[in-house]
Amino acid sequence: MRIILTGPPGVGKGTQAVKLAERYDIPHISTGDMLRQAVKDATPAGLAAKTYMDGGGLAPDEVMIAIVADRLARPDCTRGFLLDGFPRTIAQAEALAGILDGLGVKLNGVVDIDAPDDLLVGRLTGRRVCGECAATYHIATMPPTRAGICDKCGGELRQRDDDSAATVETRLSVYKEQTRPLSEYYRRLGLLRDIQGDKGLENVFREICAALES
Repeated sequence: MRIILTGPPGVGKGTQAVKLAERYDIPHISTGDMLRQAVKDATPAGLAAKTYMDGGGLAPDEVMIAIVADRLARPDCTRGFLLDGFPRTIAQAEALAGILDGLGVKLNGVVDIDAPDDLLVGRLTGRRVCGECAATYHIATMPPTRAGICDKCGGELRQRDDDSAATVETRLSVYKEQTRPLSEYYRRLGLLRDIQGDKGLENVFREICAALES
């Protein structure tokens, strides 16, 4: 199974991606996680992307395309993959098509999860992430046992820079302008699967699986 998972920030792509990767026994390729690690490690790609990410914008296409091309060429992707966070622009989608052609494989589906803006803002601004193990919490819907402390490793919980209220609004605006056009792009190719992301985690997961397997 070769899948793209797309949708606005805060819609639950990461959570669904983990479940889908387990169901279909394929690697979950989160470009956001790869970029954040690159920033932490101060790699050339990370340094190039950091300014854009801190302001709520997208990393340059050439940075993202190079990272993804390298990842998809690895042996564990021969049985399939799930792309989470890429492509985010039409140019990236066209570049991905070229990468897949070069590998001799095709996509099975593009899952587009959507939800109302007010729900997305609440999810993102309330999110907290452990600085040590990267476990994720939410101050309202999934708080830790002790405020500000990770249940798993005892690390300090922090709000990511790109989850501040001002940056969230920017991220949503950028998504609508640059990424939402991907829906029509993949719809024309007959690959798009529309999913509403405000029905609860398990209901959304069942709908995604049904759409991919129909």
